[in-house]
Amino acid sequence: MQLPQWLARFNRHVTNPIQRLWAGWAPTTGILEHVGRRSRKRYRTPLTVFSTDDGVAILLTYGQNRDWLKNLTAAGEGRMQRYGRTFTVTDPRVMPKSEAAPVVSSCWRPIFSRLPFDDALLLKRA
Repeated sequence: MQLPQWLARFNRHVTNPIQRLWAGWAPTTGILEHVGRRSRKRYRTPLTVFSTDDGVAILLTYGQNRDWLKNLTAAGEGRMQRYGRTFTVTDPRVMPKSEAAPVVSSCWRPIFSRLPFDDALLLKRA
């Protein structure tokens, strides 16, 4: 499943600015800091994030055709803010959610596995 594009546009302009106020502190949320491929502008995107042994897993709720994912892939790295701390993330790998689920921390794995999305992104903590 993939959420509709009109919702992605709405969230970009309305919901995301509000979520950036708390997303780096709440469980299963994080703020991805990335740089634009062409503009070189810095962006902060709130996302649903799950811990793994060596980084994080992000569900691709709007599919793989997202600017933040393209920016992160082009740069090869970004920064993630979670629980009030910021760390570098590298090695972006898109894969089916079923392949990513086994590496998600055991306490969050049941939630991660049951959410109705097809793809996930794995990032390693640097």
